[in-house]
Amino acid sequence: MTDNKIDIAALDEELIVGAEIDDAAADEELSEGADEMFEHFAITVDKGQKLLRLDKYLVDRMEHCSRNRIQVAADSGNILVNGVAAKSSYKVKPLDRITLVMPYPKREIEIIPEDIPLEIVYEDDDLLIVNKEAGMVVHPGCGNYSGTLVNALTHHLKDIPLFQDGDMRAGLVHRIDKDTSGLLVVAKNERTHARLAKQFFDHTIHRRYIALVWGNLPEDEGTITGNIGRSPKDRLQMYVFADGSDGKHAVTHFKVLRRYGYVTLVECRLETGRTHQIRVHMSWQGHPLFNDERYGGNRILKGTTFMKYKQFIENCFKLIPRQSLHARALGFEHPTTGKYVQFESELPDDFKAVLQKWDTYTDAVGLDMDEI
Repeated sequence: MTDNKIDIAALDEELIVGAEIDDAAADEELSEGADEMFEHFAITVDKGQKLLRLDKYLVDRMEHCSRNRIQVAADSGNILVNGVAAKSSYKVKPLDRITLVMPYPKREIEIIPEDIPLEIVYEDDDLLIVNKEAGMVVHPGCGNYSGTLVNALTHHLKDIPLFQDGDMRAGLVHRIDKDTSGLLVVAKNERTHARLAKQFFDHTIHRRYIALVWGNLPEDEGTITGNIGRSPKDRLQMYVFADGSDGKHAVTHFKVLRRYGYVTLVECRLETGRTHQIRVHMSWQGHPLFNDERYGGNRILKGTTFMKYKQFIENCFKLIPRQSLHARALGFEHPTTGKYVQFESELPDDFKAVLQKWDTYTDAVGLDMDEI
């Protein structure tokens, strides 16, 4: 890398919101909860810089970044100069402040197309919406080189140029955890990819999740705000830095849907998209997700000491052997039509089954929510 160039590949993990950790020690799951899959750069032009086209200036400054990629970003409004959207032809001046948002660059890894069934909720020439099942990894990483959503998409979209180069993140703008079910949007061309990335960056994407959490939340609705970063004690976990000393700003809005006494069904709306955001925020508030092993929800945290109750919880854990989290709704401005579109998916069978189990239990024992 030269002294004057920015090496995108070298800066991936530092600059990308929720960047993936590509090593065996860090479980692939740690990467996926960060919904945004884009890079954010900020550059201040040198005092002695001569007038030069914006695209040419950025190509000269940024390694592993083609002029076409920069032009697509500019055409999508993803490059700002002094806070104003700029075209590729803009002439860069000394001390200009340039900020840009771009989808991940291509990562070198062999992607093998696999004919894996996908539940496609919607598809047009620009994008598709997938309802991902729990247990499926979104994209290849250390220890997961096959059976991923990207392997399936590469087969399904084999005639689409964006999916013919073996890019491990082709079309992806966000992701959800391996053991979280629900909706994902996938871009089918570079323009759509760039425009969706900008919406995620601007926090204008509407995302609602359904979660079953331990305990009886004291309020019917509220907002959790707390910086999220990697735990200083365990790199496989994320952590809330309550004093704001580290991590990234994170906001989760929640609303109670149903109280079961010892657990609560909530709807969570993401304002930001940090790694494991809902799981970490809820755990921080003393309400880990039901059966979330990573954050302590896979043991009895509320209830009675009776053996029958212990057996009941164990049976519930068998019904939903994962964290109880589902990406229910996804809404955004369509990159081509400009119209707002929204998609929803039903709770999967394992989630429905455990809720039915809790319905039966609370009816049978007659839990009084005011006494819990």
